[in-house]
Amino acid sequence: MFSGVTVLLYPVSVIKTRMQVATGEAMRRDALATFRNILKVDGVPGLYRGFGTVITGAIPARIIFLTALETTKAASLKLVEPFKLSEPARAAFANGLGGLLASLCSQAVFVPIDVVSQKLMVQGYSGHVRYKGGVDVVQKIIKADGIRGLYRGFGLSVMTYSPSSAVWWASYGSSQRIIWSALDHWNDKESSPSQLKIVGVQATGGIIAGAVTSFVTTPIDTVKTRLQVNQNKPKAMEVVRKLIAEDGWKGFYRGLGPRFFSSSAWGTSMIVCYEYLKRLCAKVEEV
Repeated sequence: MFSGVTVLLYPVSVIKTRMQVATGEAMRRDALATFRNILKVDGVPGLYRGFGTVITGAIPARIIFLTALETTKAASLKLVEPFKLSEPARAAFANGLGGLLASLCSQAVFVPIDVVSQKLMVQGYSGHVRYKGGVDVVQKIIKADGIRGLYRGFGLSVMTYSPSSAVWWASYGSSQRIIWSALDHWNDKESSPSQLKIVGVQATGGIIAGAVTSFVTTPIDTVKTRLQVNQNKPKAMEVVRKLIAEDGWKGFYRGLGPRFFSSSAWGTSMIVCYEYLKRLCAKVEEV
């Protein structure tokens, strides 16, 4: 499921990354102009640079993520039971904590994938080095900086993805409960909603979560991306100062459109499929 969604949305990640590291004239390009430039220079394969690396590492990373997520959510719901919180508040806490810890657990796999794939995404663009493939990137990184080079930006990745995951899952959990309450279903335990209504509520919750998460975490994602692909190994504060000097504070929101689209589309399709599989497994267990 994750692999299928990645195939569809990977070009959006490439466009977002290109926009975040752009310098000079390239800074003036919007998402559509960046897309056209990639097609003009590299053709369709340019939209899938680094894809092999991402898809190879995504499977073990997602297994770690989802296992930690479900375990933490179940434990968190029991933890807050004595506090008699509202349903949206309980869902926000349990989902948010689950997303946070799941992201922390999976970063050991995600960060090296992120570093390698982003270098492949921007190779030959705005002065960045060209590579022969993912293995070539890994070899050159290890030769220059050792294993720790694969974890460049690890702190910022944790600061980006962990809060991002927490915000996404908290927003999704609480918004879903609020929507059900608005539909007068949450208090009506006897009626069973149709599959179409369930999917609609979950999809809407995914879009809301994607919007909130994109707005909150895009600035630090921009800094992290620049830090990971820069050959001169700058400090985080140097990246921040340069970004402000080049484009002002709005520079922190470069690639916001593609990031919002990717986060919403990825999250919505993922959560609808994932929740469906959970319901299906529950029915199988009952049988």
